[in-house]
Amino acid sequence: MAVPTMDLTKEDGSMLTSRQKGLIALAVGGNMLEFLDYYLIGFILNLIIGPWHLSFGASALILLSSGLGAIVGAFAWGALADKIGRRPCFIGTIVTFSVATGLMIFIPFGAWHVLALLRFVVGFGVGGLAIVDVPYIQEFVPSRVRGRIGGLVVAFIPIGLLLGSLTASLLGDSVGWHGLVLVGLLPALLLLPFRSKVPESPRWLQSKGRIADAKKSIAWAVNCDPADVVLPEVDSNAVKPRWRDMFKNRRSVVVSWFMSLGTQTAEYGVILWGPALLTMILGVTAEKAAFMFIFVSLTGFAARLIGSWLADKVGRRLPGMVACSAGAAGLVVTALLKDHYLGPVPVFYLGIIVTFFFLDGVFALTTNYFGEMFPTSMRTSGTGAAYGFGSIGKILGPGCLVLISGAGTVVTPKATAEATLPAFVFMAAFSLLAAVMFYFGRETRDKTIEQIDAEFAN
Repeated sequence: MAVPTMDLTKEDGSMLTSRQKGLIALAVGGNMLEFLDYYLIGFILNLIIGPWHLSFGASALILLSSGLGAIVGAFAWGALADKIGRRPCFIGTIVTFSVATGLMIFIPFGAWHVLALLRFVVGFGVGGLAIVDVPYIQEFVPSRVRGRIGGLVVAFIPIGLLLGSLTASLLGDSVGWHGLVLVGLLPALLLLPFRSKVPESPRWLQSKGRIADAKKSIAWAVNCDPADVVLPEVDSNAVKPRWRDMFKNRRSVVVSWFMSLGTQTAEYGVILWGPALLTMILGVTAEKAAFMFIFVSLTGFAARLIGSWLADKVGRRLPGMVACSAGAAGLVVTALLKDHYLGPVPVFYLGIIVTFFFLDGVFALTTNYFGEMFPTSMRTSGTGAAYGFGSIGKILGPGCLVLISGAGTVVTPKATAEATLPAFVFMAAFSLLAAVMFYFGRETRDKTIEQIDAEFAN
C-alpha cells in the first residue's frame, strides 16, 4: 500500500515502527551517555588538581574549554548538517567526541594545556548532539508525535549527569582519572556501530531534489517497498539557501535566540549556586548538599518527560509560557522564604525542587521547538545558532552573579546568603524573557513539516 505523504505514518494508522523506535533509542542513548562523559571532567579535575599542581587559572580553563567548544560546535554542526546532510553529522558528532576522549588517555603527566585543548574538542562534538539529533528524529516521525519524541531525545540528559556522579563516586578512587576517561569512551563504542547504519533524513534528501533516495529512507523507516512511496517533485534548480539567509526569518531568529538565552541563563544559575546555597542557608555539609541535589536532578528528568507529553497534547507555546513564568515566580518566592520551614522541611529546598521542575522541564520544549521555527533547508542551522547564542548565558550568568554577590570570580562565583534575593531576581528576569519569547512564537502543534515549510515559502 502507498505511503501518500512525507509524514511517515503507516496507512493502517499504527504507531511507530521498530526502526523508528530504534532511531529514537540511538538519539536518546547518545545524548544521555555522551553527557555522562561531558560532566565527568569535574570529577576528573578533582583527581588531578593536586598531583598536577594545577593553578586556579589552569583549572578554570580546563572547565571552561568544553563549554566554549559546545558553543562553537552548536553553530558549526548546525550549519554543516544543513549543507552535507543529517546522517554524516549524526555520526560525526560521536566520532569527534570519541577521538578526543580517547586521546586524553595519552596526555603526559601535568600537560593541562593538552587536556584543555582536547576538552574543547569534546565540547565541540557534544555541542552538536542535540542540535543534529533532534531535527534528524523530527524528520523521521509523524507530526502527531513529533513534539513528544523530540522532547524525549533531550529528556534523559539529567540522567547522564546522575550517572556521571555515580560513576565518579563508585569508581573514581579505584580506577583513577584514566579509568574514568575509558568509562567515557564506552558510549561511543556502543553507539557508533549502530549510528553508522542509519539512512539519511528523507526530508533533507527531498529538499535537495533526491526523491529516489528520500523514498528509500521512508520505506526503510515504515517497512514498505520504495516503489509504493509517493512523493511530490521539487524544483531541483531552486536557489540553495546560505547560512545568512536564516536572518531573513527575523521573528524566528529573535524568538529562538532570546528564548534560548533566557532558559539557559536561569537554569545554569540554579545549577551553579544551588548546592552552595543549600550548604550555607541550611547548614549542611557539601556532601549532603550534593546528595540533596540528586533529587533536584531527578525532578528535572520527570519534568522533561511531562514537557515532552504536553508538547503534543497542548502545544509548544502555552506550556513554555507557563513553565518559564512559574520558574520565575518560584525563584523569587524561594529567595524570599529561604529562612522558613514547612514543618521539618526547609522551604528553600522545596522551592529549589519546584522551581527546577519548571526551569528544566522547559528544555523538552525548546530544543524541539527551535527546529520547527525554521524550514527544512536551514533547520539545523537555526537550531544550532539558537542553542549557541543561548549558551552565552553560561558565561553571562556567572559574570553577573559575581557583580551581584561581590565574591568569587567570573569562572567560579561564590554564593553568599545575602545575595540570594538579588541573584534569584536576576535569574527570574531571564526566565520571564523566555516566557515572552514563547508568547511571540508561532504554534507548531499538529502541523506537518511540509506545512511549516510552506509557511516560510509564502
